[in-house]
Amino acid sequence: MDERGFAAVVGHKDVIQHIKNASVYGRVSHAYLFSGEPGSGKKLLSSLFATLLECRKSSENPCFACESCRKAVNMNHPDIIYVHHEKPDVITVDEIRSQVVSTVGIRPYESEYKIYIIDEAEKMNPQAQNALLKTIEEPPVYAVIMLLSSNPDALLETIRSRCVRLNLRAVSDEEVLQYLQTDMQLPDYEAEIVRAFAQGNIGRARDAASGSALREISARVVALMKQLREMKTYEIGEIVKEMSENKKDIHSYLDMIELWFRDVLLYKATQDADSMVFRRELVEIRRESAESSYEGLDKILKAVERARTRLRANVNFDLTMELLFMTIAEHLS
Repeated sequence: MDERGFAAVVGHKDVIQHIKNASVYGRVSHAYLFSGEPGSGKKLLSSLFATLLECRKSSENPCFACESCRKAVNMNHPDIIYVHHEKPDVITVDEIRSQVVSTVGIRPYESEYKIYIIDEAEKMNPQAQNALLKTIEEPPVYAVIMLLSSNPDALLETIRSRCVRLNLRAVSDEEVLQYLQTDMQLPDYEAEIVRAFAQGNIGRARDAASGSALREISARVVALMKQLREMKTYEIGEIVKEMSENKKDIHSYLDMIELWFRDVLLYKATQDADSMVFRRELVEIRRESAESSYEGLDKILKAVERARTRLRANVNFDLTMELLFMTIAEHLS
């Protein structure tokens, strides 16, 4: 946790202001629902909120100097409970009962609040949600329950309606770019690619900027797009076979392919390279934009989205990717 506190958070000014107001004016709710896609900052903001509520010196930003803050940062504060689950895809009723329901009646050990943080709350099964609902409906005055979810619609409406909803929306491109250039020290061109890839998600931007995987994916996509129209069917099959050995990165590949063809479409429409992500590949993008029709580019972009949907539905990987690449090659010819 960065000791600048909320000042180190990129974006989400409305959520931060709500948290500060709740602390300063003593209007802390018994239940909060932090919603946003993975990497949006739910864990960071909920942890900062919990640290602030337990801080002994400040009501606007954790001081990070008092004993309570130090314990919170080290994740050993007795009154901040992070609910965990053993199985990756489900939070069971027994886990909610043992970690929340059976302990919430015990008063805080050393602070004003007893705070429960439940990450991936959408993984609670119906029985677990109903067990938690009873606590949310009649909580002790000192209890604060923070639910973090990337799919809040999976929660019971009776739970959602009893929570203060804090929605973490996409961060602006300008804020993401500044973060990448200033905090992550990325050169301009690479920062532009990561910014476009991140789509307003700081966690995604940070992960992409701190590793070499995105650079490798970007280079491979550029090389593939330059060769695809000339490839034989068996060569496309070999590319797909290679990708199938590392399926965890496939959505990053699809995102990068989509960015490439958005650049082609943008240049075809405007002849302006300044707004492109792959500005260094202007020669190839100019050629593809000249040889492709608007209808063909639209079909390619729709094919990318269709492939993404099929993969999420567990349709055969090789078949999905081969069909995508053949569709791209067809509309580039």
